[in-house]
Amino acid sequence: MGLMTAQEYLESLHDGRIVYYLGEKIENVAQDPNLGVCARTMALDYEIAEDPKYKDLATVYDEELGETISRYYHKPQNGEELIKAHDLIVTSTNLGDGIIPFSHDIGSDALNAYSITAQAIGNPEYIQRVENYRTYLKQKDLATCAAVTDVKGDRMLRPSHPGQAHPDQYLRVVEKNDKGIIVRGAKMHITGAAYSNEILVLPCRAMTEKDVDYAVAFAIPANTPGLTQICRPFKSKVSSLEFPNTRQHFIHTDSLIVFDDVLVPWERVFMCGEWEHAATMVYNFALLHRRTGVAYRIPMSEQLAGVAMAMAEYNGVSQAPHVREKLTDLLVYLETLRSLSRSACLDFVMRGGMAVPNPVVTNIAKYHFASKYHDMVKIIQDLAGGALVTSPTYKDFQVPEIKSYIEKYMIPKNGISGEQRMRMMDLIRRILPAENETICLHGEGSPMAERMTIFLEGRRTLAQCMKLVETQAQVG
Repeated sequence: MGLMTAQEYLESLHDGRIVYYLGEKIENVAQDPNLGVCARTMALDYEIAEDPKYKDLATVYDEELGETISRYYHKPQNGEELIKAHDLIVTSTNLGDGIIPFSHDIGSDALNAYSITAQAIGNPEYIQRVENYRTYLKQKDLATCAAVTDVKGDRMLRPSHPGQAHPDQYLRVVEKNDKGIIVRGAKMHITGAAYSNEILVLPCRAMTEKDVDYAVAFAIPANTPGLTQICRPFKSKVSSLEFPNTRQHFIHTDSLIVFDDVLVPWERVFMCGEWEHAATMVYNFALLHRRTGVAYRIPMSEQLAGVAMAMAEYNGVSQAPHVREKLTDLLVYLETLRSLSRSACLDFVMRGGMAVPNPVVTNIAKYHFASKYHDMVKIIQDLAGGALVTSPTYKDFQVPEIKSYIEKYMIPKNGISGEQRMRMMDLIRRILPAENETICLHGEGSPMAERMTIFLEGRRTLAQCMKLVETQAQVG
């Protein structure tokens, strides 16, 4: 088949999966008034692939299968293909008004981490299983997500440590039989899982020999018996206090996924007990996922720059020297992220038979975004002023007796209406909710995780620099 339509994707979600939202069991995710918004957000990826304008970006012709497939499930072989995958993520995020559809990208990061790790383990059976599964995804064009983060319990204790409250704080294998493995535990923070077709599971940390039962990776359908998803609440519609927006509303939710003695067939098991390679899988997934993360944060950073400039213009201060300094900081932030993100693709390295983004540059890009994000938010809050939190609402604007007052006194400079200003402040409040503060800091790994990887991968560069200066010192 090769490619699935958006409608086919939405219909595929009515498959008996067990999903709870706000205490209620959801019978059909795609038709639910809340989760349906999330499913339609993910469907955007399928709409893009159907659009002739984006065909070259979103799809690839697979020579072995003899059909067109999603670019996400293609193994990139060079910098040009990495750039196309990067630009696809940027484009889809732009079309989602800053919300990435998530139907393939993170799942494909997990899939590629499977491939690289299987090659590192050197087990021909694992290698073949991963390739068979990749072919399956190519042919079915299924929506995938990555289930990585365990609930962890006491973070200072190993998964197998007897001091943990219970042995299921990390997902583990509790039984093996002729059919496959049986796993128990939970994964949390899993974006898009409730409306994905397949869940790709990976360990979330390095393991020791005592943690052998926790070194497990596999993929299963979202409707597998024993799987239960509990979704976090979210605001699915624009508040009645905000000015209405005719554009489609995009949103995602995250799941706590409970694995209650779930049977995973052997052909879908890609790691089972190889504890010494758990770190390899985690590391490569983090690298690929951070590449994905910095790509979809380019449109987010463009939003930050755009609303800052708008508020500076509306308030008539865009030419003030101190404001120009703030806008310059936003430009440096955006263009540095853009340059680093593309440079990581062009300066690629080969791993597991595929091109992957440069590890050092990728982590610098993600660190740059996360570590300076709050500084950029501060600039926007400064330029928007106190009215960002104290101005009247759309409900007030609808009252004839006071509408004229609001229109008059909310006008910033000549040529800008009070409604324009209030709409822009509504947009700022939507793109800067409190939860974004945490997501931007910790998504794809905390800033400290990036710093650790930068040093680990950059030691060779430091050694070369030291050798250079030692030579210079001897010459001098």
